[in-house]
Amino acid sequence: MNVVFTVFPENKDRSIETELANLPEGVNVSRAVYDEAHLEEYYHTLSEADAVITDFAPIDKTAIDRMTHCRIIALETTGYNFVDVEYAKRKNIAVSYISEYCTQEVADHAMALILALERRLPFLHRQIEHDGAWEMESIQELGVRRIEGQILGILGLGKIGKAVAKRARGFGLEVIAYDPYIPAEAGKELGVRMTDLEELLAQADIISIHMNLTRENSGLFNMDMFRKLKKCPFIINVARGGAIVEADLAQALDENLVQGAGLDVLESENPDLEKNPLMHRDNVILTPHTAFYSDDSYQASLRIAAQNVSCFFKGERDKICSLL
Repeated sequence: MNVVFTVFPENKDRSIETELANLPEGVNVSRAVYDEAHLEEYYHTLSEADAVITDFAPIDKTAIDRMTHCRIIALETTGYNFVDVEYAKRKNIAVSYISEYCTQEVADHAMALILALERRLPFLHRQIEHDGAWEMESIQELGVRRIEGQILGILGLGKIGKAVAKRARGFGLEVIAYDPYIPAEAGKELGVRMTDLEELLAQADIISIHMNLTRENSGLFNMDMFRKLKKCPFIINVARGGAIVEADLAQALDENLVQGAGLDVLESENPDLEKNPLMHRDNVILTPHTAFYSDDSYQASLRIAAQNVSCFFKGERDKICSLL
């Protein structure tokens, strides 16, 4: 049996994954490097797979058409928008994902971004590190509000959204949430008031995005949406980069429709940072899709994905974590 791990060019060494996978003897393990300049090599390696274990490398229709031996695609992630799931299923390829492995890490990261932006840490760090200025007058000009009493609006009150709400209430934030798939009672248990989207946009001082990316909400935060904001909020996104149109967010920041942004994800998993309009701003924090990461969560993601492959080939589908 051939198991193929997908990798990006900057992360070719995935020996730790092979070790943690604990695959049976006789299993051949290889790596398919996703490089847009050498896609044929990527597709060729995938064509030899009986099972694919992947994180964020795209598996599109072209890849799936080449994967004539593949029986399962096991994701190391909770999101699966980078895999053409429906097409894979039509080709009789099972797809599994991981429903729980990094909730605490992502919620912590969201709160870290909120606190850093609210306390103007990027600006202060740049002022000291690059300008050599140790003074407080400039932050008085910027203005800093007390966090307690502000309103946090959460889009998507799933596991991570709930974990963020719990942490936010500990800081004295009032929490409201919009999630058309969650009953109002679920919010009450957390002390969260459920609202519609229009009310959330009007009331929130901070907006934190925790939605799965779908066709309906792709590019949801565009200029039309930003112009509906009433309080010039901070925008936090630790979910999927496709929820925000980056050029529009840059314009919204320039027009003071948005006060600042903390983004762990961008529209591309391999962004051109030299051309990105969100770079070099004191009111924007960018992190390279690391909100999920801790040593514990990383090892859990690899272990669970490998277990999914093992259970699949043993015929133990009931033991597979989140089979689509």
